[in-house]
Amino acid sequence: MKQKLTITMDSELVPVAKRYAKSKGVSLSALIEQALRDATVQRDDVPFGTKWRGKFKLAEKTGDPRYEYLVNKHVH
Repeated sequence: MKQKLTITMDSELVPVAKRYAKSKGVSLSALIEQALRDATVQRDDVPFGTKWRGKFKLAEKTGDPRYEYLVNKHVH
């Protein structure tokens, strides 16, 4: 169940935070909620893969056979 909450923050931060949330495709409320979940979760209880899934992007490095090998082994 959701509960309404009023927060106070610097007036210059509000539009910046709203733009950031929009760029991520979420509402400001969802962004704040996720940040609080991340800040309060027991890190030992979260598996490594769950904690870091989606946080990294593949490098744009082509032509290096070592890189190609690792991409084929771990990504594809």
